[in-house]
Amino acid sequence: MEIAVGVFDSRERAETAVKELLQKHVPEESIVFLSRSESEVMSFGKELGSYAGGFIGGAVGTTAAVVGASLALIPGFGQVFALGVGGAALLGYLGSKAGGTLAKGISSEHDAPKAASQEKAGEEGTHLLEVLKQGRSVIVVRTEFKDVAQTASSVLDTLGIGTQPPSTSSSQTTSRTIGDVTVIDARGKLAFGEGVTMLREAIANALAAGSHNIVFNLKEVDYLDSSGMGEIVRSHMAVRKHGGQLKLASLSKMVEGLLHVTGMHKVFDIQPDEATATRSFTTGGRGATAN
Repeated sequence: MEIAVGVFDSRERAETAVKELLQKHVPEESIVFLSRSESEVMSFGKELGSYAGGFIGGAVGTTAAVVGASLALIPGFGQVFALGVGGAALLGYLGSKAGGTLAKGISSEHDAPKAASQEKAGEEGTHLLEVLKQGRSVIVVRTEFKDVAQTASSVLDTLGIGTQPPSTSSSQTTSRTIGDVTVIDARGKLAFGEGVTMLREAIANALAAGSHNIVFNLKEVDYLDSSGMGEIVRSHMAVRKHGGQLKLASLSKMVEGLLHVTGMHKVFDIQPDEATATRSFTTGGRGATAN
């Protein structure tokens, strides 16, 4: 599964991003818009429904599928609203205690998403909730197809906050071991394509070798896109599912700035340098920037 994550500080830019995703043939079932604001989601849904109905040709059920809004009550967090075909499923993945469809007033079609499930919160969900706490909205594109992921990443990188100029640097990932800790050094760009693939393979190899304490050294990363951000989230999920921990260390100025402007610095366990990160596995410490 390919994951691209875009963070937005205004409904207007998020709405523009969803419209552009649809224009570029990213399937509506791959797109989910998340917010803590019911009014934002309902307004967004009405506007998007009118647009999608005309753009797609008014196919039966399509508008309802695109704009159905689902509600979840996340334990210890509160209300979260999702817009999109996969909204109810993603809310269930976030860990809803109770859920329901709020499509009334947006659409009267019968195939709007059903109530969110009561599944245990996934690690990906935990990360997304941390960003929503800061009053931002999030667009998640989840797809099995690389060409769709590439298109989505391009749109989210252009319209989301933390936009960066294009990078021509190459990607490189190497791994080494310090005691029972695996250090993964990334260089160049961590973006859709080689950068994401290399990180995924490095994490998989470390876990296959039995290493559950992993430091991701970002000192020489000069570009991070929405797919790269999604891959770091995925890496946290994979490592934690194996009972381990993943820590980010030695952030380059570019990565640190991007994580702060998007609010993602609240999500990850960030350590100031490799030595501190390595020691923290035994002390249980978290970096100051992670809180």
